[in-house]
Amino acid sequence: MKTFALAGNPNSGKSTLFNSLTGSRAYVGNWPGVTVERKEGTYLNKKKNQEAKIIDLPGIYSLSPYSPEERIARDYLLSGEPDLVIAVVDSTNLERNLYLTLQLLEMDIPVVVALNMSDALAKQGRSVDVKALSDGLGVPVISISALQSHNLDELMALSLKAAERKRVGQTILSHELIAKAKDIYSEEEAPSPLFHAIKALEQDEVEEKDHPEAYKRVGELKPDESLSSSFADARYRFLEPLVKKCLSGKSTKAKEKLSLSDKIDKVLTNKWAALPIMALIMFLIFHIVFGTDLLYIGSIYSAATGNSLFAEGFGGVELIIDGETYQPFADLFYSTDGVNNLGEFLHMLAGDNETGILGCISLGIKQGLININTPTWLVNFLYDGVLGGLAAVLGFVPQIMLLFVFFSFLEDSGYMARVAFVLDRIFRHFGVSGRAFLPMIMGFGCAIPAMINTRSLSSEKEKIKTIRVIPFFTCGAKAEFLVIIAAVIASIVGVDAGLFTFLTYVFGVAVALIAVIVMTKTTLKEEAPPFIMELPSYHLPQPKALALHVLDKGGHFIKKAFTIIFASTVIIWFLANFSWDYTPVWTLEGEAAETSSILYSLGNLLQPLFTPMGFGVQAGNNGWIYAVASIQGIVAKENVVATAESLSGVAGYGSFADFALASGISTAGLVGFAVFNMLTIPCFASVATAKGELGSKKAYINTLLFWLVTSYGLGTLAYITCEWVWTLAITLPCLAGLIVGLYFYNRPKKIKEVNA
Repeated sequence: MKTFALAGNPNSGKSTLFNSLTGSRAYVGNWPGVTVERKEGTYLNKKKNQEAKIIDLPGIYSLSPYSPEERIARDYLLSGEPDLVIAVVDSTNLERNLYLTLQLLEMDIPVVVALNMSDALAKQGRSVDVKALSDGLGVPVISISALQSHNLDELMALSLKAAERKRVGQTILSHELIAKAKDIYSEEEAPSPLFHAIKALEQDEVEEKDHPEAYKRVGELKPDESLSSSFADARYRFLEPLVKKCLSGKSTKAKEKLSLSDKIDKVLTNKWAALPIMALIMFLIFHIVFGTDLLYIGSIYSAATGNSLFAEGFGGVELIIDGETYQPFADLFYSTDGVNNLGEFLHMLAGDNETGILGCISLGIKQGLININTPTWLVNFLYDGVLGGLAAVLGFVPQIMLLFVFFSFLEDSGYMARVAFVLDRIFRHFGVSGRAFLPMIMGFGCAIPAMINTRSLSSEKEKIKTIRVIPFFTCGAKAEFLVIIAAVIASIVGVDAGLFTFLTYVFGVAVALIAVIVMTKTTLKEEAPPFIMELPSYHLPQPKALALHVLDKGGHFIKKAFTIIFASTVIIWFLANFSWDYTPVWTLEGEAAETSSILYSLGNLLQPLFTPMGFGVQAGNNGWIYAVASIQGIVAKENVVATAESLSGVAGYGSFADFALASGISTAGLVGFAVFNMLTIPCFASVATAKGELGSKKAYINTLLFWLVTSYGLGTLAYITCEWVWTLAITLPCLAGLIVGLYFYNRPKKIKEVNA
């Protein structure tokens, strides 16, 4: 079976073409030794008995490796593995896209040029003379539309035919030293000697490392200066008349009528309107996915009628399991104040509790086990441990998938490219490019896909900084315990609960920005990486490609999250239900049942560690609950609420809110508890994802320490500041001193660079 590589600029429609060619016969992994995503699939045409393996290379602008993606694409094409490369070209931006094609033509590999987005070009009243372009480039050219699945079978038939013929690299460059440099690489039997010769003449750093002897010999042929700029100019001088000859139709000069995309961009990328519009779009997405109440008609209905809307459950059905009564889907449509959002509806429908679909299945299994006289310990293990872990993960999946739908739509439509462009103006001052903000903002939904999306970042330092601050963007799981703490604080001091919750979100973003600045000025110094992006035309995503995109990311989330949370839930169940001598706590009575578990003793052991943050010894005899809830939160942030609620019941309180009010902890201690759990080491699934994405063991360990130290330090600072406001007189000067110190710490280097 032949292997074809898809190569092209970002936003050229390459991924859409890959999805259209491979469909469900595709899978995602990582390139060997790196964390950049590798997509591989199979094209199959049963009618014509045609088959080929398709490799989707990362989107790149050239084969001069300034980023991991460019290095990966270059190494793979030179490896000899692909039988042919399909150069995917955006027909609406022909000259810029063909620059990469000219570099591909310098390799000893068959090439077919796929002129994508032919439908968009036709709407502009333009067309390309395919034969003239093919004659000019010396390789087959075909016009396609990946979005409309037009001419794709013809593309593959042409590619299969072209792959049968060997091809020797050709160049449009005419420098006198190219032939001599090529002979040197030919003597060393390097693959694609013409390509390597040109790179050596351009003084390519990667070329120097890969072929040091040949590179040195080539260096003896030419002057000291690089020929990179003159070669780039020569390629564009070749392309300009060729494109002018092949492209016909309406003029595309700026003075002509603006396209629909240009008109939309006048608003969406406007200097003043861009950020408010982006904030509104993101707010609506997160509100629909993770917000509880869409409309407040429920409370209006209750006030008018005295009855609770949908409160009796679905049709008033009740389940009695082991003597306890449950109401399936009681909160499916209606919450405390209004109608549930779509995300909350899906969450309740899936049910990571006893009233959803998964919950009902779990209850049915529990009743079945009881009916066959299964031992109590086994029933508890299977229901609370195994099935509880399954429901906790799978119940959250619908919301994550819905988030992926929204983000994939924005990405495929072309809007996300605008977001990165707009935010680059701001984030460049903080040491990261606008591209880094996209995974950061995804952290509001879930840190796992957010960390995976750092693969698109151009520098390793930028990737590390971004992964480290992603957990500071409060995810939906953290919102659960923040809302409860806000309600408790509101009842104590009269502060609006919504305002407190909003301020915690703002606080997290502020901490992230400050952390990025500090890292950029100290341990991870670098200038903001170059950010070059072509803004694609707006278009509606192809439903099939959108679905595959969502399923791809969703599957990755399930794989990462399911295994870790499932295992940790079983472990926690065991610790909470057995004593050190393996006696089941449910066989004990009274105080012994409350204080005999392994988890209780561990909680008491760890409780003093949280004293600087206000929820250690200050919380008294029941302070171990805060400690255990915080440790559980490292397993999964949903566990902070679940554990606190469960253990509060063990301590004899109706809810965690009741326990917090009665435990003697101060408002400042609750703030410290909230800050620590919001900023500390994220859930196990996120930690595992970070480990995979960072690659380096040192970077991974330093990242764990960064999360722990930051959360502990800021949790302590929050507690001290709220408990003794006068300490701001000390804290603020210290922070000012830190800023001044960072300035002078970096100043000598800047002066040295200027003098140099």
